[in-house]
Amino acid sequence: MTVELVEKVKTLFPTEDEIPQKYRPDIPIRQVEYLINGELRKWDGPMQEVLSPICIKTGSGLEQQVMGTYPLLTEKESIEALDAAKSAFNHGRGLWPTMSVEQRIGHVQKFTSMMKEKRTEIVNLIMWEIAKNLKSAEKEFDRTVRYIEDTIDALKDLDRISSRFHITEGVIGQIRRAPLGVVLCMGPYNYPLNETFTTLIPALIMGNTIILKPPKFGVLLHRPLLEAFRESFPEGVVNTLYGKGKVIISPLLNSGRIDVLAFIGTSKVADILKKQHPKPHRMRCVLGLEAKNPAIVLPDADLDLAVKECALGSLSYNGQRCTALKILYVHRNVIGEFLKRFAGKVNSLKPGMPWESGVKITPLPEPGKTKYLNDLVSDAQEKGAKVVNEGGGTANETFFFPAILYPANSDMRIYREEQFGPVVPVIPFDDIEVPIKYIIDSNYGQQVSIFGNDADVIAKLIDPLVNQVCRVNINSQCQRGPDTFPFTGRKDSAEGTLSVSDALRVFTIRTLVAAKDKDQNKSILREIVQERKSNFLSTDFIL
Repeated sequence: MTVELVEKVKTLFPTEDEIPQKYRPDIPIRQVEYLINGELRKWDGPMQEVLSPICIKTGSGLEQQVMGTYPLLTEKESIEALDAAKSAFNHGRGLWPTMSVEQRIGHVQKFTSMMKEKRTEIVNLIMWEIAKNLKSAEKEFDRTVRYIEDTIDALKDLDRISSRFHITEGVIGQIRRAPLGVVLCMGPYNYPLNETFTTLIPALIMGNTIILKPPKFGVLLHRPLLEAFRESFPEGVVNTLYGKGKVIISPLLNSGRIDVLAFIGTSKVADILKKQHPKPHRMRCVLGLEAKNPAIVLPDADLDLAVKECALGSLSYNGQRCTALKILYVHRNVIGEFLKRFAGKVNSLKPGMPWESGVKITPLPEPGKTKYLNDLVSDAQEKGAKVVNEGGGTANETFFFPAILYPANSDMRIYREEQFGPVVPVIPFDDIEVPIKYIIDSNYGQQVSIFGNDADVIAKLIDPLVNQVCRVNINSQCQRGPDTFPFTGRKDSAEGTLSVSDALRVFTIRTLVAAKDKDQNKSILREIVQERKSNFLSTDFIL
């Protein structure tokens, strides 16, 4: 098995002729366009080269595929985008924030329709820019479209609930949600379309104006949507920036004119960003950050199920998910059998190129990632762990085959660092307090998975764990979906709650119009409503 695996990894990358025609990108892509104030401007300055994690076999060896280039904008363009977004919001007086909910929904629907026409192109770019396999890339696109449609439905429900008056203690009032202002959206590379849009779309549809900076990997896949943004929304409502964060993001935050920071990345970067705002209490933060989600495999667990879910949970998209299972605690009574089955399951995962049928393990987009993972493995081995799956840790340029480390312990880097890649530490335990203490002491508090069949034992775990993490999964991997469920975390894992309905609330604030219950006021309110003189004060019911 080891020889076969090593040989497979060595010969993993294709020649140019071996790439199926339908999956060959139209490259190089020289993106010079960026969107500011409803205008697709052309950039003639410095450019950033984009390398695919996919290497091509040539006569002189392996070479990373050059995908193209994108603009390295400057502080000047950054401030122009901010001015455009501020002008479009206009202190809440702009066309977009004062537009009716039904009208804003219409604009988003137009955008979604145009977006669907770009499915094939965007899916292909997801594969080539971040090496997500074809099935997962298609799922990311389709899930994003479904998220937009679900957001529209959730907003209709919210608006219906808000379309009535309350009369309490002699006061008549109507309570609705109002936008906050300019939202800076920065998504992650592992879900460059979906997670970017889980903040952008709800912020947008609720009347905020947007400055979008695409992730550092997965930049070019947003290019096909620039025209859709321009055609679907009023000038200045959506603006895009490209370049280095210190150059284009710092001026935005230092200006004090960003109202909401929607960032998905690391807590270290989030802290740097927040500190740059001169009045941080005036900037709402919606943050999806890192996690170190554990699995707890109890002695009575269904091992076939636990192995299947732990393999999926720890290695889907090579473990590059904040929701991935990043450390496994397995009861000593079943550790031997678990490791045997788990190693077999992991080694059955097919390595290869994203477009190949059945491929589960693909190249890694971050430069230097394979070295980082090798360093984690070496550190663990020096401190007593072994790689228990044959061939685990075999690397070739940007590719790294998963390594299972056992027994892991608290002296190892892998114990505390979020590996964000295909290295899986396993720790045996006799006393359930061991994994519980790990969760309590952890800097992170997103999710946990429990595998077992004793309802009494699981119940006793649920009660303390829901006060440490924000989702307890029973006999299943950690995950974000369904998107209607709340998605957040404690400690350094998140700030704010995202889901289809929660996101509509997090990018808005409850605002009301109130008047004393007097005939004169009733007459005024009645005239405004009946003659549709206000988009906010309205009893219109969206079907």
